[in-house]
Amino acid sequence: MEVMGKTGNASGSSSRPSVVNIGSLFTLNSVLGRSAKPAILAAVDDVNSDSSVLTGTKLNLIMHDTNCSGFLGTIEDSDCFQMYAIADLVEFYGWNEVIATFVDDDYGRSGISVLGDALAKKHAKIAYNVAFTPRAPISDINDLLVGVNLMESRVYVVHINPDSRLTIFSVAKDLGMITSGYVWIATDWLLAVLDSSESVDPDTMDLLQGDVALHHYTPDSDVKRSFTSRWKNLKLKETSSFNTYALYAYDSVWLVARAFDVFFNEGGNISFSKDPKLHDTNASTLHFTALRTFDEGQKLLQILLVMNFTGLTGQIKFDSEKNLIHPAYDVLNIGGTGLRRIGYWSNYSGLSVVAPEILYKKPLNTFASNQHLYSVIWPSETTTRPRGWVFPNNGKPLGIAVPYRATFKEFVTKDGSPPGVRGYSIDVFEAAMNLLPYPVPRTYLLYGDGLRSPSYNNLVLDVAQNPYMESGLVIVAPVKKIKSSAWAFLQPFTIQMWCVTGAFFLFVGAVVWILEHRMNEEFHGPPRQQIITVFWFSFSTMFFAHRENTVSTLGRLVLIFWLFVVLIINSSYTTSLTSILTVQQLTSRIEGIDSLISSTEPIGVQDGSYAYDYLIEELNVAESRLRILKSEEEYVNALRQGPNGGGVAAIVDELPYVELFLSNTKCVFKIVGRVFTKSRWGFAFQRDSPLAVDLSTAILQLSENGCWGNIANTAQRARNRRLRRLNLQGPEEQPAHLASRT
Repeated sequence: MEVMGKTGNASGSSSRPSVVNIGSLFTLNSVLGRSAKPAILAAVDDVNSDSSVLTGTKLNLIMHDTNCSGFLGTIEDSDCFQMYAIADLVEFYGWNEVIATFVDDDYGRSGISVLGDALAKKHAKIAYNVAFTPRAPISDINDLLVGVNLMESRVYVVHINPDSRLTIFSVAKDLGMITSGYVWIATDWLLAVLDSSESVDPDTMDLLQGDVALHHYTPDSDVKRSFTSRWKNLKLKETSSFNTYALYAYDSVWLVARAFDVFFNEGGNISFSKDPKLHDTNASTLHFTALRTFDEGQKLLQILLVMNFTGLTGQIKFDSEKNLIHPAYDVLNIGGTGLRRIGYWSNYSGLSVVAPEILYKKPLNTFASNQHLYSVIWPSETTTRPRGWVFPNNGKPLGIAVPYRATFKEFVTKDGSPPGVRGYSIDVFEAAMNLLPYPVPRTYLLYGDGLRSPSYNNLVLDVAQNPYMESGLVIVAPVKKIKSSAWAFLQPFTIQMWCVTGAFFLFVGAVVWILEHRMNEEFHGPPRQQIITVFWFSFSTMFFAHRENTVSTLGRLVLIFWLFVVLIINSSYTTSLTSILTVQQLTSRIEGIDSLISSTEPIGVQDGSYAYDYLIEELNVAESRLRILKSEEEYVNALRQGPNGGGVAAIVDELPYVELFLSNTKCVFKIVGRVFTKSRWGFAFQRDSPLAVDLSTAILQLSENGCWGNIANTAQRARNRRLRRLNLQGPEEQPAHLASRT
């Protein structure tokens, strides 16, 4: 409400005036104007007839029709909270992109700008803006919707002026866009239209089936119900129903009246002065010099901002940003011939099925797990949540870049038959694609010349999340078998260990003899026999075969502890001997990444692998130590030659390639140490591509239903067939051709 008040006379007396003029600016012949006008008139009458406010002073209302003028109708109508409510809806249903449809004016642009900021905080975005001019012809709206219908996103946010009516939905229905898979979210303008309508015919409701819309939430109260019953008797009323803007307009008049009451009680005076900054221009018909400034306007503003009372719309109180402290919306679903509330939104609790005024009494809790809404009936009367996007219907297939490798072609390489590529990675990708609930036209594009493996740093900048295979860098080093000698059974323990163990056996035997020989007949006899008994008893405990029984308590206690120690010695000996007889020994000093870095020996790296940059940039390995290996033959030769023969001490490569390389080498080489970078193989998509989520879900399904192993086994059999066709006899004759391992 723009204050243009003046005292009963022009003198500017400090006494309470008899009349205060207040003005209102809005388009009278509009959806909002037809509801606001009678509400404002009713509020002025109620204030003037109430002796508890503005005693001795009457309000005089001056209305001015702005006729949609952007200048005369300038107001601070913030859509901040409404757009944050929509962002919460988008996040709640798991969508990443929306298409914003709005009227290209200050109202539409400012609202959509806020929406973009709100979505960004939820890691979502506006994929495309559909802006049409006010009173745009149907043909223009049709052309715009045809264009966006070819795009991925199927979530449409409609933020237009209520006087635009339902034209956009009528056009959308003609284009087949009010069907399954589409999502339409309307801001509060839609309910303003429906609330103000005399009646809504079935054809109109048919355009809105499945839509989700926001509606200003106003709690039920006696004063609200009283105003509703009075509506049909209000003067200058043009419709039999009203929207929530009528309630806010009514409360605005009371807000101004209560503020003026405080203003006058504090000695405020209504007076106006000229502003020297305002000048008339020759070309303008606007007389700026006729404008006056309310001298104590700032004082009245501060009083307005601290007001606190309950009106038709609930509590009227403002925060530091001049917004109502408890903005809230109904979240409605349109279905059949009516509306169904599926929940509420408030800036205090987010989305909830509990009324906001109840949650205001509870501690703040906006965690995602506490966001709830009732089920929605979407377009085409389905309760299944729409995916929110489809593959673009613009005739362009999905282009998939495939590395044209020179090595390890079992994973991916060129093929003469459709689709032009083959390999284990292609099989996994195709199987996952076939699990998607929608078709994805695709074509494979080879990347590289096939003579050397392309660099993945150039192929992809960032890998999508949720990959499909464990990866990471490992070290491969040569090994050899050591022949077992006749004295191998002595190797588990060192000489010192053997001596200490023997001494303990004799010591325990002597202790047991001391504790037992006085009372135990089995430890009696000549000295020679007793010495033999001590030795026999001591060493027979190693096999738990001693025949002498202990009768003293201390003797039994010592024997129990000793037998436990003997058990440990036996287990350690058995384990060590087994390892010595079966485990191969390294021919290299390399035992892991630390010893590899600390040495000065050359290191092999696969051509095109990110391991090259990783070793230099992350582990500070000198570039001069790295040797680029371009084929599996070079792998074998470099490891066999060793650092002294012009080869390498070890090779650093990704785990899947190493497992394939080792699969048929008959233990000639092995992995040394652990995986020292944790990563995964995956399929890369553009950032925020919804295909990444769906394909990851399909890959997870492959791993859970056992299809993964079938794909690997099929790849194994295909490779074996190729090996047989090439008459390969094994790794010793053809070390470069290695069978893949599942």
